[in-house]
Amino acid sequence: MSAAHAERLVALIEGRVQGVGFRYFVRDRALALGLAGMVRNLPAGAVEVVAEGPRPALDLLLGELHVGPPLARVQSVAVEWLPALGARDFRIRTS
Repeated sequence: MSAAHAERLVALIEGRVQGVGFRYFVRDRALALGLAGMVRNLPAGAVEVVAEGPRPALDLLLGELHVGPPLARVQSVAVEWLPALGARDFRIRTS
C-alpha cells in the first residue's frame, strides 16, 4: 500500500469496552481488512484504536468499532483522521 493512499484513524471508544474481548475483536477485524496499527485499553476504561490503511478499509473498521463484540456496549466513538505514519503490523498493546 502506498503511503500516499493511506490514512490514519485514531478512535477512542467508550462504554462497556474492557473485559469483553474488544481488543481482540479490533485486532481480528483490522487484520482481516489489511490494516496496520494498534489497540489498547486506557486506564479510565476506554479503548484506543490507531489504524492505518486505505480509507475504505478504515471506514469499515470504524463501523465495526461502533458495534464491538457481543458483550460490549459502545456508548461513544470519538474519531480523528490524520496522515499515515507507516505502521507495518497490527498489535494489541498492554495498557
